[in-house]
Amino acid sequence: MRKFLFLFLLITCYRGSGQFLSNLHATRSDALFTTYAAPLARSTYKLDQGYQFLFNDAESGVEMISSDGPNFGLASSIGNETRFRLKELFMEPVITTSYSDILKYYYYAFKDIRVDVSFDVFSSGSAFIDYVVCNSGKFVSQITLIPYHYYPSADSIVNLQHDNLSDGYYYPLYKKPDSWMKEHQIPIITSLRAYLLPGLKLDSMIVLSFNAGTKTPRPAGPLDDIRRSIQLKKMSSPGTMAVFGMRTIRLEPGESTRFRIVFGLEDVNVRMQDAFRKLKPLMDVDPANIVREDEKVYSKILQVKLPGRDNEMLYWSCFSLMRQCMMPSEGKCRTNYYVFSREPKWGWGYGGQVFHESLSMLAYVYMDPVSAMNSQRVFIHRQQPDGYINYRTGPYLDETIPYANQLTTSAPWFNYINWEVYKISKDRKFLQEAYISGKKFYTFFVKNRDSNLNGLCEWGAEGELESVRDARVAVWDKVGRPMSFEGPDVNSMLVMEARSLSEMAKTLGLAADARQWEDLAKQRSALINHFMWDTTTGFYYNINKLDQGFTFRNANDLKIKEIIGFLPLWAGVCNTKNAGQLMRSLRDPKEFHRLYGIPTLTARSDYYNPIGYWNGPVWVQWEYLIYRGLRDYGYNQDASELVNRVLDNMIWHLKQDHVFWEFYSADEHQAGWNKTYIWAGIAARMLIDEYSVK
Repeated sequence: MRKFLFLFLLITCYRGSGQFLSNLHATRSDALFTTYAAPLARSTYKLDQGYQFLFNDAESGVEMISSDGPNFGLASSIGNETRFRLKELFMEPVITTSYSDILKYYYYAFKDIRVDVSFDVFSSGSAFIDYVVCNSGKFVSQITLIPYHYYPSADSIVNLQHDNLSDGYYYPLYKKPDSWMKEHQIPIITSLRAYLLPGLKLDSMIVLSFNAGTKTPRPAGPLDDIRRSIQLKKMSSPGTMAVFGMRTIRLEPGESTRFRIVFGLEDVNVRMQDAFRKLKPLMDVDPANIVREDEKVYSKILQVKLPGRDNEMLYWSCFSLMRQCMMPSEGKCRTNYYVFSREPKWGWGYGGQVFHESLSMLAYVYMDPVSAMNSQRVFIHRQQPDGYINYRTGPYLDETIPYANQLTTSAPWFNYINWEVYKISKDRKFLQEAYISGKKFYTFFVKNRDSNLNGLCEWGAEGELESVRDARVAVWDKVGRPMSFEGPDVNSMLVMEARSLSEMAKTLGLAADARQWEDLAKQRSALINHFMWDTTTGFYYNINKLDQGFTFRNANDLKIKEIIGFLPLWAGVCNTKNAGQLMRSLRDPKEFHRLYGIPTLTARSDYYNPIGYWNGPVWVQWEYLIYRGLRDYGYNQDASELVNRVLDNMIWHLKQDHVFWEFYSADEHQAGWNKTYIWAGIAARMLIDEYSVK
């Protein structure tokens, strides 16, 4: 009987795993990520639209918004009072379910008027939103429902047209690609037609266009209030259009009304009737089935006992972020790949994969090992015969950035990521592929980045990009270009590349290869410690590649303490004495022990800016690498404290704006520059390593 009870509890627990996001009671003060995009199977690159749930701005409507696409909201009126702004609601939204593609929440517009909402990004070009409006009071209520829709930044919107055959609406629009997309000829579809299926018999449909030189129409009654709200958001640029539907209904006590709005985007060349035919089935899609699909995917994620609700919210949100960045095979990509962000969509983040963004696979592999391996295969498949791998690799982009007779590659984390992914996936076929490709890449890198053949490498080609640290780097800005120096960053990475190849070789039964790789790692480690370690200050620095000294133009001008000086901890380069001396700087509040993590530059520097770029902020993926180094050297308390400091700021921002950011301030609750950034998802790996692997 006891054995049966134990098995029953075990099965019950297993079935419940991965369903944390199905059973939420999350308000705007919870650390929940609320951006949504289509699942991998129904996504396409050239036409792709994501959304963010806006429910933290008291002055705004409760809306699904996007930076360059449609925004959706619902207003309701009883008598002369109209409510749609967060501050006006009787009860603010409560999210009950939230995965990477679907959101469910409810709120009370008036005391007895409950609104339940389900929003799903069904595909890259389609979405639907369900509304259930219920009278929970004791008296009859007559309510006017006003679903509204507007485009904040699209150009050349013309008047809405009605299609009698489908009883839907459509209008053409043009989306402007940014300058980076134009320069790199990213083939996104710009000439589009938008489609709306209201799913609600409307008393009227009203269109307002905000055009340059044209007086904005002023509708009477509740619509004018919404119109002014849109204008106050500074969204009334030329071409912006707002569409209002209106329907007045009578609800008896306990009675509810349900309606669905389906939205679609298509290439303007697609026949209108074909587009409507494609959207019609979405009227019958059951959101419960989509939630069940998501639960199945999320149930694979490692269950970690985390301290507190905030950490749980962050953990599961990280996987939603990473999952929604994954795209299916398309164009030159024979397997799935990722983009940095789908909402907002910006050129630099929509071109293709780079090794340093791929560090997020160290976390994502716990959710979908096949997708994580396939993402790495994108690099393998596109590798050139000499071992070179593009700086950026996407479905329609091979970005090589030639400079000084070299092609720019990416910072050498390739073999490290492949080995870490294999340790979770245990896929031997992948390991064999990765080992063959990894040997070629390592050989290419050391052959082309050791110009003086002294066993230490420098960054090549466009070194700022290749080194990851591409702007506001103290040593680049104050002393000289990256290709002039041999650094602890590139060489520590190469130590870890060789060690990762050694571990691969051991697993594949290639003992001689394994010893060779380990010998190379030891040789490079010895050179790093001999030339880049400064005994006076107890730190690792860049050195002049011409004489291996700390002087380039002025005496000791390369002795700038940057975050790269800690990478030897991660790579296992340090001896015990050096590690202990590094800890002095790491623990010093006036240098690197800042309130929210380890900054990229010592706070003692006059170039330090906690919200700059590579001269102060906290970059989560680098924090993870240093965290691993601290663990490996036995500084467990320092490692745990680092996790708490870094995640505190991430959690604060999730509570405030419900997005992840490219980087975070080391000293304050600030973040920048780009949001919804895939590599922030590596925070999930920090939690896994901290609370399940010791």
